[in-house]
Amino acid sequence: MIKCLVKVSLILIGTACLISCSSANNKPVLISFSSDSTSIVFSNIDPAGILQVANTPGIDSSFSQLISVSRLPAEEDSTGMELPLQGRIQVSDSTITFLPQQPFIRGSDYLVVTYLNASFANSGMLLSGKLNPSVKPREVILKR
Repeated sequence: MIKCLVKVSLILIGTACLISCSSANNKPVLISFSSDSTSIVFSNIDPAGILQVANTPGIDSSFSQLISVSRLPAEEDSTGMELPLQGRIQVSDSTITFLPQQPFIRGSDYLVVTYLNASFANSGMLLSGKLNPSVKPREVILKR
C-alpha cells in the first residue's frame, strides 16, 4: 500500500513538473508587413521576449541577435546575395516593429529571421526524446 502511494505521488509530482516547465505561449511569432507596408510587425510574442528587446539599450537591426531582415535577390540577379537591411526596432506592449532605414521595394522578397519565442524543447519533445541541440529560429519570407 505504501509503495503504491509513493509511486503515485512521484508520478503526480513528475507530471506537475513537466506541465509547469512547458512554455505558456506555444504559439509561433506572427510576422507580417504593417497595413501600409512600411514596416514589419512581430506579434504574439512571449512577454519575456518583449522585455529582453526593451531592455537592450539603443537596439537596432545591425546589432540585434534576435531579429534580422534581408532582401532576397531577384530571380534575374546573377550575384545571388542576400542584402541585410539596416533599421530601427520599436517595442510596444505586445508587438515589436522593424522600421527600415530605406523603404521596402515593391515586388521584392524579404527574409525575416527571429529567435523570439524560440526554445530548445517543450514538454512533448522532452517526453518523446526529440530534444534539439540548438535553438531553431523562425524564418519567414515576406513579399512586398
